[in-house]
Amino acid sequence: MPTKTVQIPTPDGPADAFAAFPDGDGRHPGVLMYPDAFGVRPVLEAMARELAEHGYYVLVPNLYYRHGPAPVLDLPEHIGEEARPAVFAQAMPLVEAHTTERVLRDAEAYLGFLTAQPEVSGGPVGTTGYCLGAALAMRTATAHPQKVAAVAGFHPGFLVTDAPDSPHRLIPDLTAEVHLGLAEHDLSPEAISEVKNSLDAAGVAYTVEIYPDTLHGFTMADTDAFSPAAFQCHWDRLLPLLDRALKDG
Repeated sequence: MPTKTVQIPTPDGPADAFAAFPDGDGRHPGVLMYPDAFGVRPVLEAMARELAEHGYYVLVPNLYYRHGPAPVLDLPEHIGEEARPAVFAQAMPLVEAHTTERVLRDAEAYLGFLTAQPEVSGGPVGTTGYCLGAALAMRTATAHPQKVAAVAGFHPGFLVTDAPDSPHRLIPDLTAEVHLGLAEHDLSPEAISEVKNSLDAAGVAYTVEIYPDTLHGFTMADTDAFSPAAFQCHWDRLLPLLDRALKDG
């Protein structure tokens, strides 16, 4: 399984990213995988490799490249409850600095790089993300409906906010098929209704599902929230979505 660290040209300088793709000389659909707020690290790289084994070129950008190459945060091998306060103290200033303007500027650069790779086929791409990354995946899909045919978000954070440009308010611009996999307390019933109403307005195929017995962060094997059953469910939803939108189409 080929992997490499790549440098993505952006208006704010080069952004480092992890790329994984299948063996051989063929071309494959591209997937932009946004990490959670803790950033690119071994668990995200393992997920990218696993997705690449199913026939995708997967690009995982370092969201915090303006502050240095990944890993930007000083993370323990396992992010348990005792470690979380110190980790969040590092992460939150970076999250707050990652404004919508920066997100959209980066998304254009990431998509341009991804679709230009010789291993990537010429069709549409998918976006997927975790926690903060779910909101970024949605923003990318709504800003580039002509390029993004599938978007998935798992245990999303910052998806429904009071801001005028909250990601959920832009969903009517979507053309992509959507799956959102929620932990039990990620969104209130009212917020879920808002998201579904926005998806209905977009007229796209979608599923919004609460994964049972889950905590926020259930896909992340280096945290206490990890759930093997929910992690497998995440693959069971993500892979068919990408296959339908990027391969079958």
